Amino acid sequence: MPVKVPFLREELIERDTEALLAEFERARYIRIAPPVPIEDIIEKHLKILVEFDELHEVLGVPRSGGETDSDILGAMFPDEQRIVIDASLDPEENPSKEGRYRFTLAHETGHWRLHRHLFERDLAQQPTAASVVCRSSQAKEPIERQADYYAGCLLMPRRLVFDAWSKRCGSRHPFVYAFAKKMPDFKPRCSNWVRIGRAMLPAGEEHQFAFNTVAREFTQLFRVSTEAMRIRLENLGLLVRDFPAQHAFSSRG
Repeated sequence: MPVKVPFLREELIERDTEALLAEFERARYIRIAPPVPIEDIIEKHLKILVEFDELHEVLGVPRSGGETDSDILGAMFPDEQRIVIDASLDPEENPSKEGRYRFTLAHETGHWRLHRHLFERDLAQQPTAASVVCRSSQAKEPIERQADYYAGCLLMPRRLVFDAWSKRCGSRHPFVYAFAKKMPDFKPRCSNWVRIGRAMLPAGEEHQFAFNTVAREFTQLFRVSTEAMRIRLENLGLLVRDFPAQHAFSSRG
């Protein structure tokens, strides 16, 4: 059953990630640069143990998509100061899953910082039970959306993203799709389709391809997935579909 959580403004969620990063920098006498050292923040600063395990087996939940498909990506055990990540995301065994692994770690950190207190009563009754079990099928639940937003802010801090964007693009001006599609690389429409490079996409979705192409310029630096990078750039106003009525892009931090 989905857990009800209080409404949290995105600004407050982001402020907590900034506070956590500042705490880590002060404790370690360092200045964080991308990629954010998420494992050190969790294990060395928050003192949380991170483990890999077959979460469907541990929690006794059947796999819905076959023996190799995992719907459960992570689980939090607050009383044991422990986060468990599904073995399918182990970057040592599956290097292609590193971005997903890091995002899941940051997502669980979001639950730890934002939601752990909501389960104190349950912990008194079942101290070794997992308080939060993160399933991809529940991604739209408010508790999961909050943890996702937390993860994006933590792995891609506003200051570091704007700095990287400025170095790559020469300014903090956004990529505006409505302007970019007028450039020579964008070929004319054919019926309700548009060609971008070798890709053929529905006319209403071609901006996503363009946004992903831009986001890939930064995924290796931040060690996140293209999707996570694109969403963060959109949230920060650096990927814009249409010409904004007024240029008021935030550069806080």
